[in-house]
Amino acid sequence: MVDVQVGLYAMGSLALLSYYWIRRRSNIRRPPSPLSLPLVADIFFLEILGHKLLVLNSIEAASEILDKRSALYSDRPIIPMVTDPALMGWSKLVSMVGYNDLWRHYRRIMNNWLNVRAVGQFNDLQERQARLLLQRLLNATDHVEPFKRVKDEFFFAMASSMFRLAYGYELQGPHDVFSGRHNKRRKTLCWQACKRVSFFVNIFPLLVYVPDWFPGAGWKRTAREWRIQQEKAKTEPYEWAKAQVANGTNQPSLLAPLLQGHQLLSGLSAAESDERLKEVGIMMFGGGTDTSSYFFVNLVAAMVLNPHVQARAQDELDTVLGPAVLPSVSDKERLPYITNLIDEVLRLYPVLPLGEHRWNGRCGDAYLILPLLVSDEIFGEFLIGGLYPTVTYLRFIHPANRAIGRDSRYYKDPELFNPDRYLDPDVPRPPAFGWGRRKCPGIHFAETSMFITTALLLAAFTFSKKRDRNGQEVIPQIEPERNSFTLELKAFDFEFKPRSDKHHQLILGAIDE
Repeated sequence: MVDVQVGLYAMGSLALLSYYWIRRRSNIRRPPSPLSLPLVADIFFLEILGHKLLVLNSIEAASEILDKRSALYSDRPIIPMVTDPALMGWSKLVSMVGYNDLWRHYRRIMNNWLNVRAVGQFNDLQERQARLLLQRLLNATDHVEPFKRVKDEFFFAMASSMFRLAYGYELQGPHDVFSGRHNKRRKTLCWQACKRVSFFVNIFPLLVYVPDWFPGAGWKRTAREWRIQQEKAKTEPYEWAKAQVANGTNQPSLLAPLLQGHQLLSGLSAAESDERLKEVGIMMFGGGTDTSSYFFVNLVAAMVLNPHVQARAQDELDTVLGPAVLPSVSDKERLPYITNLIDEVLRLYPVLPLGEHRWNGRCGDAYLILPLLVSDEIFGEFLIGGLYPTVTYLRFIHPANRAIGRDSRYYKDPELFNPDRYLDPDVPRPPAFGWGRRKCPGIHFAETSMFITTALLLAAFTFSKKRDRNGQEVIPQIEPERNSFTLELKAFDFEFKPRSDKHHQLILGAIDE
């Protein structure tokens, strides 16, 4: 016990020395910094334990800095627990790699199959997974508290789509070994390792040099265990896909043509090719599963709270397609209200495809964190940045998507759920997929997935408020989880059922159509 206390005191001393060393660096001209809350501004500066944060609170500020100056603002922060080779060593993870040639190569690989023209080849895959989801949800309609079951089914549907897309592999169930390893790795990265408050080394990187035997350094052993976990998660499904291609039994996937001598891998050794394709494969699952499944939970919350919107969406489906007809991807252009409804969910409940999310206040703002590469002058007034010092993780840019989506200059009554606001061409669509060169590479795949799944859910089911013993509707409390990496809602009460007996039969035959 004494050794542990001594170790903690020593680590705390190192942390304080690191903090004061950072504080001694020369000051630069900065945007205004808040003295107290609340503060509303297009752009403002914060410094927390030596970490310099620039918060972008408007579309104009985010577009000016992250879109128009994307050459400067496309890097990634260094998070020692995740990227340091002595710890987890995940520095080549697609979402963590810096703005360099390796990232550009990853991007070319993904863009080759996920661009707006090529992504249509996966429409049948997405539609099939969405219809299978309807059938599984049918078994959950009698649950007294269906939230967890429905959320799990959303996650499994998205995971199934991403595994088929990446590897051509059909998940064998919610407890599939490949999915299980990916899920453990996802929780490790998103819920623990990336949070700066979870490990002191993320705030004071000098702690990486603490020896393993030092009392209180058990987190270093944890990091190595997570590194092994990551290696298994990315290697096992990749080797499966590789064997399928070698045997000629592979299903269509993103990796299949790349494993057959594709020109995108020319000039790389076999080991280099394997390593890059492993990272691309695991990124497809990690980047498209959580965020998409959380979106559909948010959709359910929005429909429960706004039954008139749900009824209008169902009326559009019935009018355009006919009563008791399940939509297809090809119907998207004929269902504009469904598209606007999706954008309104993304605006009111923002879930970023890539980036780190923080919570602040009652609901919280979602932030995408990007470091600054070089010095830059903002709006002709403020100088920020400067070339990186030895400790390179200190400068970050935060576009606050929740604040941007509630800007009353563009969104009248911003807390009101109103899909019709997008009928005005001057109302911007929510920036749900990021900014600049780091925008989500799977945006077109994600948009198709959101459309077909949303349209099928609303065509088949009605989501409503739960009723108490007296038959009175109970308004659910919709609240986000605290300290969450993404906008994940706490469990809330609701009910759902097929819209009619005819719709029940339609769901049962959804795959046979």
